[in-house]
Amino acid sequence: MSLKHANISIFVPHIGCPNKCSFCNQRYITGTAKAPRENDVLKAVKAAKTSPKFNPEVTEIAFFGGSFTAINRNYMLTLLKAASKAVEEGNAKGIRISTRPDAIDEEILSLLKEYKVTAIELGAQSLDNKVLKLNNRGHSVSDVVKASKLIKDYGFELGLQIMTGLFGETEESISKTAQKVIAIKPDTLRIYPTIVLKDTYLAALYSDKIYQPQSLEEAVELCSYLYEKFTSVGIRVIRLGLHSIEENAYIAGPWHPAFSELCQSRIMLNKALNMLEDKGNYKIFVNKSDVSKMIGQRKTNIEILKEKGYNCKVSPLENLNELEIEIEREV
Repeated sequence: MSLKHANISIFVPHIGCPNKCSFCNQRYITGTAKAPRENDVLKAVKAAKTSPKFNPEVTEIAFFGGSFTAINRNYMLTLLKAASKAVEEGNAKGIRISTRPDAIDEEILSLLKEYKVTAIELGAQSLDNKVLKLNNRGHSVSDVVKASKLIKDYGFELGLQIMTGLFGETEESISKTAQKVIAIKPDTLRIYPTIVLKDTYLAALYSDKIYQPQSLEEAVELCSYLYEKFTSVGIRVIRLGLHSIEENAYIAGPWHPAFSELCQSRIMLNKALNMLEDKGNYKIFVNKSDVSKMIGQRKTNIEILKEKGYNCKVSPLENLNELEIEIEREV
């Protein structure tokens, strides 16, 4: 993705959240219902250090899953003390947290700064008030804007998380969300297609045929478009799609274990189609890490190009950036 970084991820289950959002069942997303303790933080850091790829200069201790700044204050401080100690010992460059836009104020930001938090991600999900209300988010667009400004003013890295295919979303509302994300200009962004999970309000809406999730094709097309739109203005997209969900939790929606690669593959296909002119034989050169993306899963991209009259071979080329391509006509 656009940003090279690593997380020591510690999942805080659905505690601290005042709302039960339409799509949310954190137990099925994080795979845990147990709240982590100080010792769990220390164990996670110790385990990360055993990896040959471990690099503390690009690694953050990341508290994900719940609304971190809305949990019990003493509990939050216990976790922060353990994490900040690891930062002081040189095992991470800082701490990343995820929270709600309406759980941020100047007092909490001062506290987070004291405990070496470096990045704050806000679960915005949508920047359309109608969509937020339909999905029981419990906060408004103005809460996102206000919290984002405060986070930037206090010198934290700002991340936003948005979702596609939410209940009530339209082309107009996702366009509005994209425009407002660009106006806020976060440092990082995560984009998650909406998945219908067991024991959620969305599951009931789906069962009653009131809600229809995106197809995988629709989600890939939209997320690919958004990725290019955001990265073109300097916003780093660091995640496309959920990391994982429990298999027995899935009901419907565009879940795919390699969703991010599907999107990047689509981006490369679109680039190739825009660059190719006359039908014929071509060589497409890409970064060596992008060869499989350009070919596409099960050679999907190559087959699409062939159907349009372009016989293409894909080869690696040094000095090309991620998702960059060059094309050469074969005589």
